[in-house]
Amino acid sequence: MLSDDELERYARHIVLREVGGPGQAALRRARVLVVGAGGLGAPVLLYLAAAGVGALGVVDDDVVTLSNLQRQVIHATPDVGAPKVKTAAATIARLNPNVAVTTHQVRLAADNALALIGGYDIVADGSDNFATRYLVSDACFFAKRPLVTAALGTFDGTLTTIRAFENAADGSPNPTYRCLFPEPPPPGSVPACAEAGVLGALAGVVGSLMALEVIREIVGFGEGLVGRLLMIDAHALRFETLRYGWDPANPLTGEKPTIRDLSVNK
Repeated sequence: MLSDDELERYARHIVLREVGGPGQAALRRARVLVVGAGGLGAPVLLYLAAAGVGALGVVDDDVVTLSNLQRQVIHATPDVGAPKVKTAAATIARLNPNVAVTTHQVRLAADNALALIGGYDIVADGSDNFATRYLVSDACFFAKRPLVTAALGTFDGTLTTIRAFENAADGSPNPTYRCLFPEPPPPGSVPACAEAGVLGALAGVVGSLMALEVIREIVGFGEGLVGRLLMIDAHALRFETLRYGWDPANPLTGEKPTIRDLSVNK
């Protein structure tokens, strides 16, 4: 049962036919792990907390810097130098004290990913490098957890949902992250944010869409992004969707899989 305080706090959700009381209760029961408390993770955490997700975990081993504040809106100027997970937890507590936050001030790695991910129902990956994205997606497959994953460029962003441990309605395997991106780009071919820059508001848009997709996965309404890549072009302010499918040659779930554990990610 939702308390009187919760009924008032989430009233605009509860009047939605697609959410209602049962949907709000599902959000309260949900446990979501957010990888990264940066440009994408900040709006994800804020909107999931505001939506009433009952338990949030946040993984990040970094500290707040002044250059983060142009886009990482969960942190503030007095937080510079503090661990991101701690300042994120403090902001969430002020926003919604009903949300339980667990901080993981570690770098996600092959030797801790399964234990971390296994404690949650769904994962939202806002990491800023391909190595972590492959690790998280592989770990979610082995842990049988849905994954909402996004990436930012300077003026573009992408978003998709991975349920590689399940089959589609027609019985075919759902695609993996490795079906979408078989190999990471060569080292140095994709400049880091510090070198290329990123539009701050774009991080907010894509992170908010991530939160929306996580909410849709939990509540169960609309057409999810499994097998669909949402692409955002901030120059033209254009949204496009690309469909992609299971690749029988992918090394994780293909016809001749070669990845049996997370050792490939070490």
